[in-house]
Amino acid sequence: MSTVNSFGAKSTLTVGSTDYEIFRLDTVAGYEKLPFSLKVLMENLLRTEDGKNVTKAQIEALGSWDPTANPDTEIQFSPARVVMQDFTGVPCIVDLATMREAVTALGGDPSKINPLSPAEMVIDHSVIADLFGTENALERNVEIEYERNGERYQFLRWGQTAFDDFKVVPPGTGIVHQVNIEHLAKVIYDRTNDGVLQAYPDTCVGTDSHTTMVNGLGVLGWGVGGIEAEAAMLGQPVSMLIPRVVGFKLTGEIPAGVTATDVVLTITDMLRKHGVVGKFVEFYGAGVASVPLANRATIGNMSPEFGSTAAIFPIDDVTLDYLRLTGRDEQTVALVEAYAKQQTLWHDADNEPSYSEYMELDLGTVVPSIAGPKRPQDRILLSDAKSQFEKDIVAYATPSTSNDIVDLESKHSFPASDPGAGPGDEDGDTRQVHISSGLKNGTSKPTTVTPPSGDPYVIDNGAVTLAAITSCTNTSNPSVMVAAGLLARKAREKGLKQKPWVKTTLGPGSKVVTDYYEKSGLDKDLEGLGFYTVGYGCTICIGNSGPLIEEVSEAVNGQDLAVTAVLSGNRNFEGRISPDVKMNYLASPPLVVAYALAGTMHFDFESDALGQDTDGNDVFLKDIWPAPAEIQEIIDSSISREQFIKQYETVFDGDERWRNLPTPSEPIFKWEDSSTYVRKAPYFEGMTMELTPVEDISGARVMATLGDSVTTDHISPAGNIKIGTPAAKYLEEHGVRQKDFNSFGSRRGNHEVMIRGTFANIRLKNQLVRAVNDGAEVEGGYTRDFTQEGGPQAFIYDACVNYAEQGTPLVIFGGKEYGSGSSRDWAAKGTNLLGVKAVITESFERIHRSNLIGMGVVPLQFPEGESWESLGLDGTEIVSIEGLTQLNEGVTPKTVKVTAAPSEFSSEGKQPVSFDAVVRIDTPGEADYYRNGGILQYVLRSLV
Repeated sequence: MSTVNSFGAKSTLTVGSTDYEIFRLDTVAGYEKLPFSLKVLMENLLRTEDGKNVTKAQIEALGSWDPTANPDTEIQFSPARVVMQDFTGVPCIVDLATMREAVTALGGDPSKINPLSPAEMVIDHSVIADLFGTENALERNVEIEYERNGERYQFLRWGQTAFDDFKVVPPGTGIVHQVNIEHLAKVIYDRTNDGVLQAYPDTCVGTDSHTTMVNGLGVLGWGVGGIEAEAAMLGQPVSMLIPRVVGFKLTGEIPAGVTATDVVLTITDMLRKHGVVGKFVEFYGAGVASVPLANRATIGNMSPEFGSTAAIFPIDDVTLDYLRLTGRDEQTVALVEAYAKQQTLWHDADNEPSYSEYMELDLGTVVPSIAGPKRPQDRILLSDAKSQFEKDIVAYATPSTSNDIVDLESKHSFPASDPGAGPGDEDGDTRQVHISSGLKNGTSKPTTVTPPSGDPYVIDNGAVTLAAITSCTNTSNPSVMVAAGLLARKAREKGLKQKPWVKTTLGPGSKVVTDYYEKSGLDKDLEGLGFYTVGYGCTICIGNSGPLIEEVSEAVNGQDLAVTAVLSGNRNFEGRISPDVKMNYLASPPLVVAYALAGTMHFDFESDALGQDTDGNDVFLKDIWPAPAEIQEIIDSSISREQFIKQYETVFDGDERWRNLPTPSEPIFKWEDSSTYVRKAPYFEGMTMELTPVEDISGARVMATLGDSVTTDHISPAGNIKIGTPAAKYLEEHGVRQKDFNSFGSRRGNHEVMIRGTFANIRLKNQLVRAVNDGAEVEGGYTRDFTQEGGPQAFIYDACVNYAEQGTPLVIFGGKEYGSGSSRDWAAKGTNLLGVKAVITESFERIHRSNLIGMGVVPLQFPEGESWESLGLDGTEIVSIEGLTQLNEGVTPKTVKVTAAPSEFSSEGKQPVSFDAVVRIDTPGEADYYRNGGILQYVLRSLV
């Protein structure tokens, strides 16, 4: 790649006996006051300046950056690499394979379709916690994973051999973000380009929003949709505006009894309230040096939860120590130090950069917290958890018709206040264990459950039915993982046990965790409370929690109980964790163990005993909470550099199962018509080299009228495929039995399944359906089908098929923060394939807005202060949008005219409504994508 080098920035850095070409920041005026993250962007522009995409003016704009100005300068960022997980990565490889065929059809060379930037995929999202609580849970879950996903894995093995610069980390290794910081990330990248060995900051984009975990290592990167990732792999820069940067000053030290999870939930709460969507957050100050790398990674991980693009820590001695610990060689560490100091990327607490906004947290003020019941930013002080739960449960629990215990087996009933009285109790035959039943407001609904073996027990609304040490956020942070193990050890010493209705799972972020658990003996303590390893992967956070305990699930569904999950994850959106669980709470790993002991959210850890010890004395949480010195002693004696070297020396090889997968060797993939996992993508059908002119939208129907905080979880197919849904019917028609349905995530390579699961979340609330349900709110993937007489309720997919047959375009009305949550390409792909041409909301989350444009769907916003409700719209209207055709002349309109005219389904006397909607195509690059019909079409045309 030839560089214009307008600033004479090209230079040489010698480390040891090796010379590296670098591009010096100090050649650009104004560099010294830039935040760390913007210096990384400046180096990126210096190195890729070509006078066209990256210009001298862009670099000068960065040097003269005004921290207080609103972003208005577009730059083209070229990440060093792309990192993927398998759910979002499989469609990328499907699309690349399809593009090879499309290039051939357009007269081009299929070998041009290759990653031009290094791409790495970690298969971590497919393992499901089917088995738990037993020694063979891990082995059996992996076996089942291969049985379910062999077809996908075979396809990925083909991709690993067919594409250059594409590596796959096989199943059962770890969570992508942990593998990224422990092995893949270099901090300073070294790569030979055009025959010259260069050194430059490691940067990445990832197909998972929690790619930001690597920010803790000083690597600038963030989550993008799969479609953006594909473009980056194919050499297309990421178009972005120079962002505002929030300086977040850290002071003090974390007090005893407070965990990294408590810190990150506090920061999430603070930054959500402050408002950081579309901004970079950068941590600085004297307190940074006292934050261990694992804690930095925990904080960076949850950047999507506070809404920022990135949340980065600078490079310092803590960074170098972590690189050494995790097995990086000395030349790598020496290069990081030398480069960072040469380029003023080394943290200097005495030299404060300029920031757009300032925030501060004294770590000493953080107190134990959880978050829930449905959003990660809804922080609750642990001391208030019980009282807050009593308020929140009212919205989730169906009113109790009786204050008696429902006995599912014998149909006897007896007062809920009596913990054990029941038929035969004097004989000890039906002795019962059950949770506190002090719920109020008619929310108490105690239900007796009789397991196949063991004593009957009673569960109520608020019962913790799933306790999961899970997710990339926490499961490789030694401070919280060791704390969980020590709390389990102390609980066992006191004779405590987890409650019998709690499904307990442990999903470590990497195999190194298992190494230090085994070395310290903490594995046996966790297993003693049911926390056996179920897999090395995302598991619970992505909805791969598997079934609850069978008799618990039956009771929950039979009595419509509002039960809970407690997980050490980062996501707790409605319907995400388990279809049986209505309320989800985020907590640190030791608190997950504590809640498994408590068995209910209706619990005050300060005043309620977890149980009794062998002498009959009450045991409280404070009695078993480990001291910081105890935790550190285990860390010091159980974690070593050799563990990381051993676990990662064969990281791409996989086990015998992986190596024995039959792998096609042809450069163009041979699609199997019978496959229900991997199918040729439809995006290039009928495509020509000539652009199809952008057209205004007329005669559109409204597919959905939605409220605030509709997440990509509500939109994108995720979790289990339920019987009776369009996706299930499709699989049944193709000979797939219900037990083999697998999850939506595992079938992301099949657009036929995914389109049927788009907008099908069991917690989606489409207000459009209320009119045909006497005003009652309906949950699930339903809309009104206005192609049918009376506009009856129908599955969204079925209605969209009918609209498509009539040639009717669709629009969606939404509220604030539309599309928040994970970076899900299928939330945009599915929207497009259902026939939606425009989404009109009050505001968008960054990634989803960009992804919609990347799939040829225009994002529009209601006028400031207005909403579909305030404008008097209800979704029965026929919608037209005028002004989009200006894009054909190279002009991106600031607004377009939207007219919503009443239809035969509208109430009598309803008048037409017109308004000017703001066009959220924010950059010239996005306009190019939209004109081409999407980012993939744009890339394909540019390559041919």
